[in-house]
Amino acid sequence: MPGKTELLKWVWVSSIILFAAGLVAVTSISKFSPAVCFDNYSRLFLVLLLLAFFAEYIDSSLGMGYGTTLTPLLIIVGFPPLQVVAATLFSEFVSGITAGILHHKADNVNFIRDAKSGKVMLLMAACSIAGTLLAVTVALNLPKFYVKLYISFMILAIGVFLLLKNRAGYLFSWKRITLIGLLAAFNKGISGGGYGPLVTGGQLLAGIKEKNAVAITSMAEGLVCLVAIIIYFFSGTEFDWKLTVPLTLGAFLSVPGAVLTVKVIPANFIRGQIAYVTLFLGLLMVAKTLFL
Repeated sequence: MPGKTELLKWVWVSSIILFAAGLVAVTSISKFSPAVCFDNYSRLFLVLLLLAFFAEYIDSSLGMGYGTTLTPLLIIVGFPPLQVVAATLFSEFVSGITAGILHHKADNVNFIRDAKSGKVMLLMAACSIAGTLLAVTVALNLPKFYVKLYISFMILAIGVFLLLKNRAGYLFSWKRITLIGLLAAFNKGISGGGYGPLVTGGQLLAGIKEKNAVAITSMAEGLVCLVAIIIYFFSGTEFDWKLTVPLTLGAFLSVPGAVLTVKVIPANFIRGQIAYVTLFLGLLMVAKTLFL
């Protein structure tokens, strides 16, 4: 078993490195012709399925990365932003709820026996749902530059703090959990971004265990996406099923492997990777906001 654990650990780390390289590439690209790989729907279906599979594997095992990767990439290659958001929300709803259930069954978290985890998940979902309602129904006239910069530096600060205190234990605090939930709701309400890194990293700082934090984020985000889908549906938004179906299928298929990864890999190693990826996302977002 130790040999298999080491192998899975390095497969996971390699996936994270590829994920990071892909994010840098997406951030750097300004133009791209969809005709390169979209001249045939069968090819497009496979490309979208694989992209969603890879992005959701990272998301369900780290608690962050799916929307951060797919949304800008799909917009860059030519899909309408509204259709991308709707399709991403639908696929995140299916994969997030599935990941939460499988994390529960794999005992990475127990929403029934561990009342604290269940309450934290519901609190995160409630705060984030409030932020989603605000994002969809209220037009805020805040300068996008300063909003993005604020979120970027907040995520960067959490990454730095997690690295500096990587081996430290944190006592559980409902005050810190509530603060993280409200900040995540505010971020999602004013920009729609910065959710996963803030919620997952913030839970660690509030005293939640590593595997619990990943599972709670998956389930809470799934519930948030369900509310957003309902709002988009009643607002008359049409879903592009040629985009939605492969994204949903790819994300769904990746969940069991991600849950197994979280179950097998040591918690302290997961914590380290969450810290590094949170720091990386913060740096990338700052660079993109200021220089790109």
